[in-house]
Parts: sequence; structure tokens; C-alpha cells
Amino acid sequence: MRILLFTGKGGVGKSTVAAATATLAARSGLRTLVLSTDAAHSLADAFGTTVGAEPVPVAPRLFVHQVDAQLRFEQSWAEIQRYLLSVLEIAGVDPVAAEELTVLPGAEEVLALLELRLHALSDEWDFVVVDCAPTAETLRLLALPEALGWYMTRVFPVERRMVRALRPVLSRAVGVPMPDDGVFGAVERLHAELDEVRALLTGPEASVRLVLTPEQVVLAEARRSYTTLSLFGYRVDGVVANRVFPSGDADPWRARWVAAQDDVLAQVEDSFAGLRVWRSEYRPSEPVGLEALGELASHLYGDGDPLVVPPAREPLRITRTTGGAVLHLRLPFVVRGDVDLARDGDDLVVTVAPYRRLLTLPAGLARHRVAGARVEDGELRVRFAARTDQRAAQEEA
Repeated sequence: MRILLFTGKGGVGKSTVAAATATLAARSGLRTLVLSTDAAHSLADAFGTTVGAEPVPVAPRLFVHQVDAQLRFEQSWAEIQRYLLSVLEIAGVDPVAAEELTVLPGAEEVLALLELRLHALSDEWDFVVVDCAPTAETLRLLALPEALGWYMTRVFPVERRMVRALRPVLSRAVGVPMPDDGVFGAVERLHAELDEVRALLTGPEASVRLVLTPEQVVLAEARRSYTTLSLFGYRVDGVVANRVFPSGDADPWRARWVAAQDDVLAQVEDSFAGLRVWRSEYRPSEPVGLEALGELASHLYGDGDPLVVPPAREPLRITRTTGGAVLHLRLPFVVRGDVDLARDGDDLVVTVAPYRRLLTLPAGLARHRVAGARVEDGELRVRFAARTDQRAAQEEA
């Protein structure tokens, strides 16, 4: 099953581009689902029809699903939330305020991605297009499974055993109920499901496509998104430059816009060298409905196949050397001063701006020491050398 995620700064037209791409896929004969995790739910507007919380057919082989994030939240978070509410009730927190406090920011968007897992397990689709939330929210939700995985492997088992053994004592000592096995089980199920989602989204048949408009501020965010998506191991397969003014005879006002956009578009080509850049011109009217979306997709992609995963360098790879190994992590647009690197046991902690990733090293590397690191050609290269081979370590450094 091919999975294609669309994201970008709010207002760039990503929902329309996602809908157009899905329309093209269905017309090519693929069983296609376009899934929205964006709370704004613009897909219904793009197709000019009413859609709901279950997949709704809008054309032959084309279904639309606007995820009911609140329902998914209640299903996946309910048991955990009930426990948190019981603790806040004992603490004397107002019930309305308590309910607000137990809703994690962005949790609904994260849990909406669990629908993707269910659709993958159903084997009903050849192609799934995901209309993601705007860039910042998407980056947070895509990073969560790995961050939660660190907690689940390092802290959760110890915490669960301790609470199970000492629940009566702890409950009396702190005056609040301790979580029971049902709560711990709910956390485990949630983590397992999110981990499956991450595996799907970082797999060989999945990729992310950035949508932008030819504006400096939008381009800057797209570049940051490319860096962060690469940091967390997600493959970016291309960029859609949307709402481009057509060239040709124009009045002075529009001519200035065309010139300004041409300058930004040149920067887009330079910034995303190695990736496919598609351009979508302003349409004579707003592209709403199947016919308009199909026409938009045809003009956008031309004779190319927008559904194929283009060959691209993997975000993370390891190469062996005589004295150890080198870990390569794709970090486009990053310079050495942007990266903070630390070793914590078997984990390599990589921090870029506000984002941090904990890379659990494979056994072969965990036995080695970090001999040096540098940023070169859009990659972080971390050199490892065997602890007992001092000569090799010196050569690696």
C-alpha cells in the first residue's frame, strides 16, 4: 500500500493538492482513500460534498475520510483519562477544568493517525493520501511515537512493577489512587499502535510531500520542515509550489508579483536540489469538485507519475570502516552550530533547534565509542571506533 502525506504551512492549499492527487490516483485505477487528520477538515470543501467520520465514496475507486478526532481520542485515551480525572478530583480540581487538563495538546491529531493503521490492516486500499495538519502540528505528532518508545522501554516497565508491588502503600502515603493494570495496559496498547503507525510512515512505500507558495516566509518554514522530517527518519519525496502566477503579458502590479515569485521559485529549486519540484499555477477559478481537482492534478503532474516513490537517499544509514563505522543522518540546511550531539548509554541524542531525537544504537555500534562528528553535504556524520582499538580510533578521529 502506497502512503503519501501532504503537509505545509497553513493556507498554502495542501488540502486541495492532496485531494487533486487522490483524484488522479483513483482515475488511474487505484483503490484510493484520502484521509484528513487536520482539525480544519477542508477536504469536504475541496470535493464540494458532504463527508463524514467513515470513508465516503465520492467517485469510482475514490473515498474520503475526515477522521473524527474526538471519537478516536475517547476510544484510545478514555481509560487513561478516567484515572487522571480521579486523581484531580481528589485534589479538589473543578471537574470542567480537570477534563481540560487531561487533554494533551495535539493528542487528537496524533490519535487520528491511528485510523491510518486500521486502514492499512484492512487491505482495502492501494493508495492512501493523508492530508496532515499544518507543519508544526505534523512535526510534533510524527515525533511522538519514537519519544514515547524511549519512555516505554526505559521507564515504563520499572514504574509498572513498582506500582504493582507497592500500590496499597503508595495509595495511603500520597492519598491518591495508583494506576491499575488497566491503565498500564491502555498505555501499552496506545504505544504499540503508534509504533505501528511510525513503521508505516517510515517504510519504503511511504513519503511526505511538502506544499508551499512562492513566498519567503513560507519557503523558510518548508526548509525547516525538511530538516526536521529528515531528523526523525521520514522521507520527503518532493515539493509542490502552489499558486504560481502565470507568466506572460501582465499589468505592472501582477508583473511585480511574477518577478518576486520567480526569485523565490529559483530558491526553491536550489533549496530542494535532488527532489522533484512541481508547480501549480493559479487557476481561473477555485478548484472545487472532482472535475476541477482532476484538471489541477493533470496540469500539476503532467506526464509524470506522482505516485511512485522517487529514488532518494535514506534519512539514516550506517557504513562500515576499517576501524568502526559511520552513522549518516540526513539533515538538509543544517550547519555544525545547529546540532547538539550527546551519548547516553546505548542512545545517541541529536538535537536540532527545538527538536530532539534519541537514536538507539544497534548492538554493533553500541559497543563502540564516538570518535568524532561533523556536518557535511547536508548530513550529520558520526564516527564510531572500537573501544579496544586505539589506533583505529585515532584514524577515525
